[in-house]
Amino acid sequence: MGEILELEIEGLAAGGDGVAHAPDGRVVFVPFSAPGDRALVELVEERSRFARGQLERLLEASPFRTQPLCGVYGECGGCTWQHLDYEIQVRAKAEILGDALQRVGGLEAPGPVEVTASPSPWGYRSRSRVLAKEGEVGFRRRRSHEICATSRCPVLVPALDQALATLAAKHPEDPEEWELVAGVDGTTRTTPLRRPLPESPRLEIPVGGERLEFSPGVFVQGNALLHDALAAAVHEAAGRGSLAVELFCGAGFFTLGLARRFARVVAVESEGRAVADLHANVQSAGLRNVEIRGGRAERLLPILPRADALLVDPPRTGLPSDCVDTLCDSPPARLVYVSCDPATLARDLRRLVDAGFRLEGLRGFDLFPQTPHVEAVATLAR
Repeated sequence: MGEILELEIEGLAAGGDGVAHAPDGRVVFVPFSAPGDRALVELVEERSRFARGQLERLLEASPFRTQPLCGVYGECGGCTWQHLDYEIQVRAKAEILGDALQRVGGLEAPGPVEVTASPSPWGYRSRSRVLAKEGEVGFRRRRSHEICATSRCPVLVPALDQALATLAAKHPEDPEEWELVAGVDGTTRTTPLRRPLPESPRLEIPVGGERLEFSPGVFVQGNALLHDALAAAVHEAAGRGSLAVELFCGAGFFTLGLARRFARVVAVESEGRAVADLHANVQSAGLRNVEIRGGRAERLLPILPRADALLVDPPRTGLPSDCVDTLCDSPPARLVYVSCDPATLARDLRRLVDAGFRLEGLRGFDLFPQTPHVEAVATLAR
């Protein structure tokens, strides 16, 4: 501990840290470093097979470095890749996705893994959560539960960045989490996420030619610039047919488009507000071929009919084990798996491939520029 090493940063790990090797062969993870950096690094944590360090001084800066835009970069827990050129970010995410598939799942991608870049690496985020406490508003500090106060955020769409500034100017005293969301035509909604949630009008966004409305607290994909591209890729992967089943469907981000491609859609969601939004969106779209089931996916999946295509978009923890068991015992013809965590995706794909599925496609979408996170769409066939 405290030892200073001169290291060459070789790549980027899934968590976002730079990766180097100590003279004894151990891997050293170094936050806020870039591939090609030559730096003095102080070891702050040591294990038998790896160590963690902090950047003390750059001896030679990587050509892939760029100037961060945010005033609280390095203090805030988000956007830890602002120092990296965007092209390198996208390239690293393709490597992270392919590496997770191989390292965690023991699988090879069916072809080169490509990541669709965000049309802009800044001003893309249309949904965010911030904290308020004792008159300060901001995000969590890095590796802390404390607030990193700020009134601006360069990854937010302009209307939402202004909403953050407006909320910060009010200096709210009560400790609360707030949801900031932007909709069509620059409309925004700022909602305290207390229980019960306050009543508020649904906000509208366009997705793949459809109009989607959602209530406070209901999940919706955060990168407004990639909504159409992500929805189009998922619908293309699902194909067309008689019956599609969708698990974790939320307010219907993918559901409405599926209903245009399949004779019948069964949509499953457990969160009450999302179910209400889904009913409203299906009705507004004039769709009569969507059957909505409210309940937990693992309980409903065993009693649902076998589908031509099954679409799943689970939380970061991945598919519940019971869902994987059901899919292995009664597989659909096609399975489309949307994931925000490469490791849990690779874990689940391993079980599905072992049960007889074939991995046909894997691609990424950079819904989170300036961070190491990547969204993935995997397509499997029976």
